[in-house]
Amino acid sequence: MKLLIRNGRVIDPANGVDAVQDVLVQDGLIAQTGRHIERAAREGAEVLDATGKVVCPGLIDIHVHLREPGYEYKETVQTGTRAAAAGGFTAVCCMANTEPVNDTRAVTDYILAKARAEGAVRVYPIGAVTRGLGGKELAELAELAEAGCVAFSDDGKPVMNAELYRRAMEYTLPFGCPVISHAEDTTLSHGACMNEGVVSTALGLKGAPAAAEDTMVARDIQLAELTGAHVHIAHLSSAGAVRLVRDAKSRGVRVTAEATPHHLVLTDEAVRGYDPNTKMNPPLRTRQDVDALVGALADGTIDCVATDHAPHASSEKEGEYDRAAFGVIGLETAVSVLLDRLVRPGVIDLPTLIARMSSAPARLLNLPGGTLAAGAPADITIVDPDRELTIDPSAFRSRSRNTPFGGFEAVGAPVATIVGGRIMWRA
Repeated sequence: MKLLIRNGRVIDPANGVDAVQDVLVQDGLIAQTGRHIERAAREGAEVLDATGKVVCPGLIDIHVHLREPGYEYKETVQTGTRAAAAGGFTAVCCMANTEPVNDTRAVTDYILAKARAEGAVRVYPIGAVTRGLGGKELAELAELAEAGCVAFSDDGKPVMNAELYRRAMEYTLPFGCPVISHAEDTTLSHGACMNEGVVSTALGLKGAPAAAEDTMVARDIQLAELTGAHVHIAHLSSAGAVRLVRDAKSRGVRVTAEATPHHLVLTDEAVRGYDPNTKMNPPLRTRQDVDALVGALADGTIDCVATDHAPHASSEKEGEYDRAAFGVIGLETAVSVLLDRLVRPGVIDLPTLIARMSSAPARLLNLPGGTLAAGAPADITIVDPDRELTIDPSAFRSRSRNTPFGGFEAVGAPVATIVGGRIMWRA
């Protein structure tokens, strides 16, 4: 099977490419890129005209909650991967907080089997650090790595026991898999539902100080420096945490970090309407924090963008703000929000954003893809930078609708997602 993508602006950060070219796909792999692909090579290929579009390596989201097994009323592997494809993502990494928790080979095997049977994009499981996410004893990390887990995380819950977390880091060294930190000191954030500051005081809501994140980021950096392990900080949200990561990198510590679209564009001012779709953990913070995150994304202190796609049923997001569930979805909104809010105003350039969403996540978790080099998997995202849209949650492929971006008008959106040479979604 052949596919020829013609006349697109090919942006391949891994290989320093940014030019109008054609891309030839054959048998699930990138066969050739260039301005003049020989007629014999493209004979019999399906042609996809990408004039005026951006053609880039398939986007990879390393922080997604697919909810299956156990919470299929929120999301499933099938609906979550369809949402990913519609959002321009060709691969997702799913967190372990399912029911049962992904802390054994059996659960990993189940997720991978569901992905093979029903998945629209590639799925890479992330195993739990501790049994049942209980924070008391290590999960079977070697078994999980052997079964196919690409990282370890108790995301959703911090591992408060520093000695146990140290052992986890040491144990993962032979596997080459990072430990992904949910950096939150729950003794400081207990009972909070938003960021602590002027807005929380005005609204009468209990807030979590940025220090709840900063102290745990500092601890986990120290443990990574002690053990030599790779620690990845999930959903970075504070200016203080940015400074800590930047300093640690300058000292050669093996620390990487991600930021979510909602933390990159929204502040705690969005909470003033008491919309539960602005409630997530970590919370939306101040303009100073957002500016620090954007600067860190641009200069590489923050390595990648990840959505922290966290589906919830409508009933779990209704009622009083302080009782609503934490978390928002992001797979189907990330590209449009970031193109409109960061790229169009010139805050960050398009090749940098693509790098943070393709080659960087592939490198961090040693995943296939992230490049359009010949011989690489033919995972490709095509984006129309001029496509105008209004985000409509009722049209989502996801089973859930909990987005803070409903009704948001944006310019720029994915228009096709190709996985292994197959067009899995087209606008």
